[in-house]
Amino acid sequence: MMLYPSMKDLLSKVPSRYQLVNVVAHRARQISSQAEAANEPLDEKPVSIAIREVADGLLDAENL
Repeated sequence: MMLYPSMKDLLSKVPSRYQLVNVVAHRARQISSQAEAANEPLDEKPVSIAIREVADGLLDAENL
């Protein structure tokens, strides 16, 4: 089973797996809270959105 983005790609943006988990979890909580406050349903899971942001280079450990 191939996953996109790959762990290798994500680890090129964030230096360690542990830090990656923290960054993604923190951002996913932010996304969820913002959607709930605006009373907007999300088409994707907040974790998927956060992972895509890391893969696209929009989010890294320093941005949080």
